[in-house]
Amino acid sequence: MEVKNPYLVISAPDSKSWPDSELPEIVMAGRSNVGKSSLINTITRRKNLAYVGNTPGKTRLLNFFNIDDRFMLVDVPGYGYANASKKMLIQFGEMMEEYFGERKQKKGLLIIVDARHKPSEDDLTMIEYARYHHMKLAIIATKIDKLKKNEIKKCLEKIKTTFELTDEEPLIAFSSEKKQGIDRVWQMIDEMLEDR
Repeated sequence: MEVKNPYLVISAPDSKSWPDSELPEIVMAGRSNVGKSSLINTITRRKNLAYVGNTPGKTRLLNFFNIDDRFMLVDVPGYGYANASKKMLIQFGEMMEEYFGERKQKKGLLIIVDARHKPSEDDLTMIEYARYHHMKLAIIATKIDKLKKNEIKKCLEKIKTTFELTDEEPLIAFSSEKKQGIDRVWQMIDEMLEDR
């Protein structure tokens, strides 16, 4: 899909700052340093739409990106950051509870994981949120280019097993570096948006 005019609407610190919009929303969540910003920049073909930081755990806000007035891509703060304070972790949990519980525009959740690692407890909590709220769901395994060819299948199988994925919960192999998986991500987003 060709994206013509994506832009950051707001980085919202709380629900009072959420945009007043009727556009459907696709949520993107994952651990800090998993490549969410690179994924956003890659699928929109923009170098700097989402900030790519050197320090993991910098994003502490809900970032709402307008994608051609068609839908919003909502990037939630990276979780699992080792240096996060207890207070920050509680705030993150409350922010997620509020968004998932109250935001009517949400249509689907993309959980981003590093293909090289087994999903964490935080990843499992996030998938439980989605299933509890009956959201359409897909897992995107990033950094696939950093694996040897003979390792890819084994690593993807480990992710699938850990999440106990159903046939309705696809696992997409993705690489920002090699531009792999872009069409599959868009196909999944389209399916989520059609499911009104």
